[in-house]
Amino acid sequence: MLKKTESFINAYNCKQQPNSDSKDVDRFLSFFADDFVDEHIKYNVIISSKEEFRKGLIDKLQNKVYYHQVSIDDIMIGKNAAFVKITIKAKVKPFHMDKIVEHTSSQIMSIEYDENGLITHLRRHHS
Repeated sequence: MLKKTESFINAYNCKQQPNSDSKDVDRFLSFFADDFVDEHIKYNVIISSKEEFRKGLIDKLQNKVYYHQVSIDDIMIGKNAAFVKITIKAKVKPFHMDKIVEHTSSQIMSIEYDENGLITHLRRHHS
């Protein structure tokens, strides 16, 4: 479970690099079961469709990414779940905005896995 979770966070990071492409998005999505829920608690956003999820991630590839670094601060593994605290440092010019956004933020992710090791429920608690 530890290696799977670390690989997922790596894929999470790789999908938003200056040279990221649809293969990086598809690798990230490959960690999810067909029947999944992705919740951004702070923003009250819930995604449960891989097609919708993929479209949003492909749209983000239009962003000008200067850097995007995700580091694992702490990780706790359970039988079929992981809790991961990450720090994100990024400098991006979103394609739909006229300004560059630079930020450092933390997230705690709770990740639930099915018997095949695929994510069935991801909760993102933003700082």
